[in-house]
Amino acid sequence: MNIKPFAGMPKEIESYKLGNVQVTITETDDPKKLSVDCNDGNYHSEFKVSRYEFKNYKRHMNQKITKAYNRQYEEE
Repeated sequence: MNIKPFAGMPKEIESYKLGNVQVTITETDDPKKLSVDCNDGNYHSEFKVSRYEFKNYKRHMNQKITKAYNRQYEEE
């Protein structure tokens, strides 16, 4: 039996934790772009990056995600 993903479900590229933030990277309709979904249970953020950015600037992207989530809690 060969099971294929549901046509409407984007293929997951990578999933990892940044502290309390769950980060999930999935494909988009554009083969040059990826979707970055971030969620810590209280806040949710989603944005697009190019495959090049993800491959070459992942560390910088992760720093920006961490700073943004930390800022949210500082503002409360």
